[in-house]
Parts: sequence; C-alpha cells; structure tokens
Amino acid sequence: MNRSIIICRSILENPTITQRELSQELYVSLGTTNNLVKECIENNLISPGPSNSYELLPDGKELLKQNKVDGALIIAAGFGSRFVPLTFETPKGLLEVFGERMIERQIRQLHEVGVTDITIVVGYLKEKFEYLIDKYNVKLLYNAEYSCKNTLATIYHARKILRGKNMYVLASDNWMRHNMYHAYEGSAWYSSSYMEGETSEWCLITNKKGRINEVVIGGQDCWVMYGPAYFSKEFSDQFLTVLENYYELPGTEQFYWEHVLLELLSGEAAKRLPSLPEAQKNIDIFINRRQMDEVYEFENLEELRHFDIKYQNHSDNQALELVSKVFNIKESEIINLRCLKSGMTNKSFLFSINSHHYICRIPGPGTELLINRKQEKAVYDAVKDLDITETIIHFDGDTGYKIAEYYEGARNADAKNPEEIASCMNIVRKLHNSGLTVDHSFDLRERIDFYEKLCKSHGDILFEDYNEVRSHMTELLDKLDSLNRPKRLSHLDDNVDNFLILPDGQIRLIDWEYAGMCDPLVDVSMCAIYSYYNEEETEQLIQIYLQREPTDEERYSIYAHMALGGFLWSLWAVYKASLGEEFGEYTIIMYRYAKQYYKKCKEISSI
Repeated sequence: MNRSIIICRSILENPTITQRELSQELYVSLGTTNNLVKECIENNLISPGPSNSYELLPDGKELLKQNKVDGALIIAAGFGSRFVPLTFETPKGLLEVFGERMIERQIRQLHEVGVTDITIVVGYLKEKFEYLIDKYNVKLLYNAEYSCKNTLATIYHARKILRGKNMYVLASDNWMRHNMYHAYEGSAWYSSSYMEGETSEWCLITNKKGRINEVVIGGQDCWVMYGPAYFSKEFSDQFLTVLENYYELPGTEQFYWEHVLLELLSGEAAKRLPSLPEAQKNIDIFINRRQMDEVYEFENLEELRHFDIKYQNHSDNQALELVSKVFNIKESEIINLRCLKSGMTNKSFLFSINSHHYICRIPGPGTELLINRKQEKAVYDAVKDLDITETIIHFDGDTGYKIAEYYEGARNADAKNPEEIASCMNIVRKLHNSGLTVDHSFDLRERIDFYEKLCKSHGDILFEDYNEVRSHMTELLDKLDSLNRPKRLSHLDDNVDNFLILPDGQIRLIDWEYAGMCDPLVDVSMCAIYSYYNEEETEQLIQIYLQREPTDEERYSIYAHMALGGFLWSLWAVYKASLGEEFGEYTIIMYRYAKQYYKKCKEISSI
C-alpha cells in the first residue's frame, strides 16, 4: 500500500496528528512510522510545522489529487434470506440499526468525506430504493440476474461504472461504527477484522507491507475479509478484465466477486484462463486492518437482535408479531429463522420455539385476487379430524397467515413410485369418502373465465390457436355439466410436492388453497397432470384410485378434467408471467394437456 498517501491524507485532515496516531492508522510500529514520515519529508511531500504540526506541501497535494476517490458502488441486489421474514417486506440494506437504515448510514458517511457520486446496484424489491434518488442524488443500476447469480455478476454489470475510476465497493447491509471513508485513498484494499478461534470467513495471508498474497476460506485466529473494499484505477484495469472472462465461464454463476480475486492470487485463474496476460496474473490489493467492533456484517436476524435490542421484541414485522402473540412469547424466543419459499403467491419461513419446528406462510401481494382465504380456512376446519393434513397452529381467514408444524426429515412423494402413489391415493380416497362438505365449490368454468379475463387485462394470450382450443374447453365443460356428476370435497392441488411422507411413514396432504366441492375424480386428473403422466401412467393411476376398472363416464370425466386443468393452469402461468414470474416449459406442457386430452375425450365419447 502506498503509505505516503495515507500520511499526506492524515496530515490534510489533521495537521497536528501525532506519529502514534499515524502508527495506529497505518497499523505499523512507531519506529516504522517515524521512518515513513522522514521519507515523506525527504520527498518534499510534507514538512514539519510549528507546534508539533505538519504542513502538506504542493507535491503532497498533487499526490493526493492523483488518488482522489471518484465515487462508490453499493451492492444491494440480493434477497437476504437469513433475515426472513423482515426481508419479505424490506431489502436487508434498508433495515434500521439504532433507528437509521444501514444503507443510508453508509451514504451519509460517504457524503461526509465528499464522495457523492454513488451508484446502487438493485434487484430484489428494487422499487424500495427509488426514494434514495431524491434524498441523496444517487443512481440506481438494475441487475436482472440478481435472483440466479451472485456478486460476480453484480460487479460484471457495474464494470463500466468502476473502470477508470477510484471507487469504493460496499455492501448495503454493512454497518460501520465510525466513518472509515476518505476523500483520498492509496492502493486497492479490502477491509479486514481479526477473528479469534475457528472461523469460516475468508482469511487473508499478507506480506510485511500488507499486500494480500493469498485468500483462504476458513481458518483460525486470523484477519478476515470483512466490510467494504476499495478498487483503485490500476486494480480495476487488471481485475475487471479477468472478471469479465470469469462471467463467461460455466459454473461461476454462484461465485462472489471475491472468488475471482482468490483464484487470481492462488494461480487458479491462470489455469482457467490459459491466455490470461501476464499483467493480470500479479495483482496488488492490500489489507485494511480495522479495529475490533468497527465493522459489522450481520449474518442473520439473531445477530442483529444482539446488536440492536429493538429487534428482540419489537421488530415491527407483522409475521413475527403474530408468532409472538400466538405462542405468547417474546420475539427473541423465535429462533433458527430461515427462508423456505419466496414466490409471488406465498412466502414461507421456518422457525423454532423450544426445540419445536414450525412454518409460517405469508400470502403474497395480490393473492386475495386468486385465493379466498376464508374458504381455505373453512376447508381446514372441515377436515381437521381426518388426520390427513399438516397440524395447523393458527389460521387467519382474513389475512391468510398460517402457522403449522414443520416436519423435520419429511420428504415429498415420488410420482414414479407406484407404492407411494397408492398411499397418496388412499389419503385422497379417505377425503372423498368422508362425507364432509363446505359451502363453496371449485367451479372450473368460473375459474377459466376468471383467469382468461386476468390474462387479457395484461395483454394478448399468445397461443396462435387459443380461440379454437377455448371452444373445445367450452365443449368439455358443457358435456361435464350434462353428466351432472356428484360433488364431494376435493383437494384440487394434489401434486406429489403436496404429499409429505414423514420419517415414521405417515402421509400428510398440505396446501388446500384451491379445495372445494367438485367431482372427486378431478383429484385423479390433477395428480396426473401435475406429475406429467403420459396416458399409460394415467390409466395406472385411475386403477390405483378406483381399485377397479373405470366406467366410460368416469374415464371421460378424468380426461376432461385433465384437459380443463391443463388449460386452466396454462392461463394461470400466462397471467403470472405478465407479472414477471416465469414458469419455463410448464405453460406449454399444460396447454398441450388441454389439446391432447380433448382429443382423448372425443375418442371416448365415440366408443
């Protein structure tokens, strides 16, 4: 590290700084500091002044001018899964610590030293950061790959902002006790804290001058990467070229940008990239040792609770407040929180209380358009004595919040295992034969009309033959109405992922969001299409469920419901896609079922 710059900078900020204070800033001995000060005097960078002060000379000012910090890049694209349920509503960097949002604290600290050209790379809940444009005149850069790639991709997308500039690179969710930023910096560096005992952090091995020679993941009693970094122009010129090459390499999607640095220092980068220029193989970056308790990287909500007692009992989070109320405990007793699911329909997190595991489901925004939670609760209330569902601790029919037992070690049923599917169909048959009823039905015609309307309100339905297929579905609906088949309480979403096989062999059928009164054979149909069964496998499923040969009417009903189910869920997927959630080939597969099994129904009706 260019220590002359640090000395000149320190004297500019405080002309009466002592050599002891300089030694603490440089993290070297007092004797070494004395020699460095003499060297700066000999090079006409500084001169001794009156009253134990120093004066910064023109050459020293020019040296600082050449090393002025141009701006900062703040990484804020990620989800923050270890902070659920808080991050379901708020990006991690926007969480408050002692009443101040972490990202705002860092922006304020940067502004204090004159660094105002700040770009924030956003992704998850990007809209939440928009207010910062007006409040702090920052710029936002959207990373479209935030959900599938790690920070290597983040830096890649921000490379034009970094190249040719002296830039801080920060994480939005770091918290610095003191302002560690400056208007001027020396060589590139990475912030480091000392960790006693065993650690899984990234450990730094340096030479006597503080140059990082090696990065090792995990170690004992060592200095580790912790907090922000600084990219000098020279560092970025070398590093970004290598990072661009890494971005194109298969298997690096989940790399942090620090992985590239690690492999550059270890020589692995030269093996991955044989044509790597010699200049890129030797890169200089230095350790920036920080005092204990100066930099904080909160790993999870429980760490944040220990730091800011507000989060122990008053997190202002609806889900945690609900759990606290339901179990009559303090929020601090809700531990081992981790994300289970974060989709557009529902978000779920796991937690523990007194060594018991639970899951809390939070309905996603707009869910009230798609699912009637009062009806869902009515179904759970109706079937509770059948002992076939997950154990419900709390269900709010107004909000849709649900708390249930979580079965550690449970697994989903295997659609290709006939014995397991037979056990699952026993559960379905038990439901159908229970005689239980609810006041609402699952009406396929109404649901198809509803999703079609939703889709068209967001644009065209892009299937070329949609109108023809739609008329075929109406034909099937009319035929089913004429059959006037009996209605029984049905699940409607009995895919194998909703059958949990517990370690003791018991089976639980979960997620009753679509359940209602319907032709019970619909559950055979839905199980078949969710499992991507072909016709032969479907015939086996029919035999397993009925435990006999089906009548022509039963076979027609099953295949008609498969066609209609495929059509309905393809519309559902089209609507979801219009909101930004893609389902890959699922949409086409479901649409193919609609067409394929319409033809099958025509064959059956002609027999």
